[in-house]
Amino acid sequence: MKLLMVAIPNHHFFQWVNQLKDSGYDVYWFDVTDGGPKSPKVDWVIQIKGWKLKWDFPFRSTIKSKFPKLYKIIQKSNENNIEKAFKNALNSIKPDIVHCFEMQLSGLPILPIMEQNTIPLIYSSWGSDVYYFKQLGVSKHQLDRFYKRVNYLITDCKRDYNLATKNGFKNQFLGVFPGNGGLTIDTTKIKLVTERNTILIKGYDDGVGKASIVLEALALVSKRLLLNKKIVIYSADDCIQQQIITSKILSKLQIKVYSRYHFIQNKKLLELMGTSSIYIANSISDGMPNALLEAMSMGAFPIQTNPGNVTEEVIEHNKNGFLIDAPLNVNEIVQHIENALNDDALRQQAQDFNTNFMQAHYNRATLQPSIDNLYITVYAEMN
Repeated sequence: MKLLMVAIPNHHFFQWVNQLKDSGYDVYWFDVTDGGPKSPKVDWVIQIKGWKLKWDFPFRSTIKSKFPKLYKIIQKSNENNIEKAFKNALNSIKPDIVHCFEMQLSGLPILPIMEQNTIPLIYSSWGSDVYYFKQLGVSKHQLDRFYKRVNYLITDCKRDYNLATKNGFKNQFLGVFPGNGGLTIDTTKIKLVTERNTILIKGYDDGVGKASIVLEALALVSKRLLLNKKIVIYSADDCIQQQIITSKILSKLQIKVYSRYHFIQNKKLLELMGTSSIYIANSISDGMPNALLEAMSMGAFPIQTNPGNVTEEVIEHNKNGFLIDAPLNVNEIVQHIENALNDDALRQQAQDFNTNFMQAHYNRATLQPSIDNLYITVYAEMN
């Protein structure tokens, strides 16, 4: 069986596709961004790269960084069309199945070519692409065309399956799976509640992510509760670092910032989660966040927004975490942080429940046979 994956270079995609390494399938990856060299993280996959540039001219990177306007002008005539490149890949590989990950970045660019054939198309929804499609610039007409062509749907939450059907998807649903295919849980890195002294915060502040509101809240949290606490912010936008520097209160706290533009290894992030008292992520839109599932699997007490009621699929408020009702309400987040840090018994109860729940429902080893079987099911139906 030949599988052609269409995706951006993304850690979650790499994790998903690596579950197929020993499946016996011929797996190809069309990188829709054609960004960078071949990835060693999926070195067993046949990677289709180098399609975008007609000529990789001397000093291209220097011109791109120092003269971006000039670079844009040059690239208008120096870049190959993605539809043409994908069509060439399709004709060359002759895949049995095409699987695209995320609609806006991966699905829509190849849609005109997929509309010209009947190859089974699987679509995995990611993040906000179903829930927030209008705000992401996808028109209802584009959505209708895309759903009409998609033969099989995979979502990372129940909410997005319901939304897709309401918006016109009428074909086969393959099920709810985490976007990365599942969690690899190292129980030796899960610390006791009494050994946890870190507050871990997701640092996106990009219009959808609202980490700046979390930092405003943190500045109002009782100083007593923050004594001897390490604060770690990962995947932080530049404005977050600036917010800390300019705040008299935040600048005095023990805060370590990992920039969004400098990769932090997933293994290291999981270890941080295993030592964190609480994990906070604040946004106005999302799918089922993989980082939330990872934090829960490592025993960190989750404080998370609930856009479109997605997070409540795994968090029951006041039982195994706190749901943020109003992402822009600083006082609500202050209250959640203080309540969590003040209640050791609740955090212990949540840790016990969450680690067991994640092992039972999101363990990578448990999900792998089911994911492998998805492709067998689709292949069997077409033959």
